[in-house]
Amino acid sequence: MEETLASPKMEEIDLINSLEKISSKISNRILKLEGYILKKNRKENLEIIIFKGFSSSTTHPIAINLEEKFLEFEYKITNIRLYHSPLTETEDNFIRENKNLNFFLNQEKWI
Repeated sequence: MEETLASPKMEEIDLINSLEKISSKISNRILKLEGYILKKNRKENLEIIIFKGFSSSTTHPIAINLEEKFLEFEYKITNIRLYHSPLTETEDNFIRENKNLNFFLNQEKWI
């Protein structure tokens, strides 16, 4: 399995911004990024949700200012999943997943 390393600051900001832009155009999709942060030589689970053009972490605080580092700690994304929204308990909303974050930079992969 290939892990997507967090890249230097500007590339990281551009990547998240690009995914948010695609998300804002396709408002019935939820992109879930899963991975971990490295904190004091320990791995902690990381989950980031991108929906309707906005990013939010369900596990760690993230920067709101796009000029700042997205996350305070070094992190790796290990899996990305795309879902139909809204999420429900009774429906299978899963569309596809990929280990490579760049896969979802292609807007056609969101359809």
